[in-house]
Amino acid sequence: MENMGTPLGPKGMIKKHELVRIIIQCLYSLGYSKSAACLELESCVTSKSPEFESLESRILNAKWDDCIGSINKIDGLSDETRASALLLVLEQCLLECLNCGDISLALDILRKQFSALKIGKETVHKLSYELLSLKGLGLACIDCDEVHELRKRLISKLEKVLPPPITLPDRRLEHLVEIAVCAQVEDCVYHNSSDMISLYTDHNCGRDQFPTETIQILTYHQNEVWFVQFSNTGEYLASSSSDCTAVIWKVQDDNKVTLKHILCSHKNPVSFVAWSPDDTMLLTCGNMEVLKLWEVETGTCKHTFGDDSFIVSSCAWFPDSKRLVCGSSDPKKGIYMWDCEGNEIKAWKGMRMPKILDLAVTPDGENLISIFSDKEIRILNVATNAERVVKEEHSITSLSVSEDSKFLIVNLNSQEIHMWDITREAVKPQTYKGHVQQKYVIRSCFGGLNSMFIASGSEDSKVYIWNRRSPVPIEILSGHSMTVNCVSWNPRRPQMLASASDDNTIRIWGPSRLK
Repeated sequence: MENMGTPLGPKGMIKKHELVRIIIQCLYSLGYSKSAACLELESCVTSKSPEFESLESRILNAKWDDCIGSINKIDGLSDETRASALLLVLEQCLLECLNCGDISLALDILRKQFSALKIGKETVHKLSYELLSLKGLGLACIDCDEVHELRKRLISKLEKVLPPPITLPDRRLEHLVEIAVCAQVEDCVYHNSSDMISLYTDHNCGRDQFPTETIQILTYHQNEVWFVQFSNTGEYLASSSSDCTAVIWKVQDDNKVTLKHILCSHKNPVSFVAWSPDDTMLLTCGNMEVLKLWEVETGTCKHTFGDDSFIVSSCAWFPDSKRLVCGSSDPKKGIYMWDCEGNEIKAWKGMRMPKILDLAVTPDGENLISIFSDKEIRILNVATNAERVVKEEHSITSLSVSEDSKFLIVNLNSQEIHMWDITREAVKPQTYKGHVQQKYVIRSCFGGLNSMFIASGSEDSKVYIWNRRSPVPIEILSGHSMTVNCVSWNPRRPQMLASASDDNTIRIWGPSRLK
C-alpha cells in the first residue's frame, strides 16, 4: 500500500488519507457506490472509521452492552458528547426490551444505566413515561423490519453526534468545495452575476457583467434632474426634476427605457420620489411643498398629503403598501404615518423630533430611520419604540437602506459615505471615499448582485462605484457634464444603473456588450 501519510497540495497542507476518505464519502452520497467500494479496496481507506464500523455492527446485531463498552472506550470524547451517544443507544435498547415484553430488564436499564449518565431527573422521568407507554414513538408492537429501520436511524444519529475522525460531517467534500467557491466570490471585485460558478477554473469576474458604459440617455426633463429610482421589480424607473415634473419610465425586456407617464401637478421642483413596495403607486415630494400619491398604471393623482402648513421633506413606504411616513423640515411637525387615503395613523413630534432631512423604512418594516439635526441618525424600532441614535461628525445630506434591511449608508458633506450596521451597535462605520461632495445634496445607493456594491453621484459630474469591502472606488463613470445628484441600481437587473444630473439628463449604464 502506498504511503497514505503523504501530504498533498503545493503547500503540503492536505493529508492524503483524509482526502481519500472524504472522496469515498462523496461518491457514496452521490450514489456511486461501486466506485466508492473500488476506491476503498484499492486505497485500503474506508469512509467509516474502524471504531464506527464496529459500533455499527454491534447496533445492527443488538449487542447493546458491547455498544456501550465501545462508546466508553473512545478516546477524546467530551463528557457531554459521550453522554449524548450513550443516551441514544440506551433509548433504542430500552425500546427493544419493552417490545419483547422484558419489563424487568427495561426497568433495570432505567435505574442503573440512565442514572449513570447524569442527564437530570426530568429527562429520565419523561423518557420513562414515553417509552413505557410507547407513546413517545407512537408504537404498540413493532415487527423485525421496523426494528431494523430504527437501528439504522440510530446509526445515522450517532454519525451526527460523534466527532471526526470517528465519523465524518455529512457531505464534507461538497462543504469544503463550497467554502472555497464562496471565498473566491468574496475576493472577486466585480462579482455581479447569478450564473453558476465553474469548478474548472479559479473564479474571477471581469468588467463585462458590470455597468460601465452609457447605453441610453433620457432627455425629457427641461431642467436639473434631482432624483431617480427604479421600482422594486425593476420594471419601471421614476425621475423628478426642478422643472416641477416627475416622470414614470418603462424598462423594456431589451433594457431600453421608454417614457410611460409625465406627472404634472406640483407647483415647485420635485425633489423626491418613492415607489410603493407592490409598485402600483408612486409618491412625489415637492420641494418645500406637498406630497402627492400617483397610480402607476394610469398616471393619475389619487391623493395629496399635507398643505401649506405641512412641508414634506422626505417620505417612505411600509412593506404592506398601505402605510407611508412623511418627514417635515418644520421642527414642530416631525414625522407622520398616514394610510393611502390621508388618514393619520401615528405621529412622532415634539422637542425630541427636530426637522427631518431624510428618512427610510427598512424593507422588512421593522425600523424607521431618520436623519435629523444634520448630524444624527435615529433608528426606531416601530413595534417596540426602542431607539438608537448614531452621531456623525459632519453634516448628512442623504440616506439609503440595503435590500436585506441590515445596513444603511449616508452621504456626508465631508466627501465621505459611511455604512452603518442597523442590526447592532457599531463603534465606527465603513467608509468610502473618492467622490466630490461639498455644496449639494448627493445621493448614493446599494446595488448589484446581493447589494454588494455602493454607487454615488458626485459634484465632478461622475458616478462612483465601490465594492462594499473596499473604501476605494472600483469604477468612475464619465458622461454627464454637470453634478450627478442621484443614482439608482436596478434591483432585478444587477447590470443596470441609472444616474440623474444637473445637465437635465438621466443616463442608463450597462455592460459595454449590451450596446
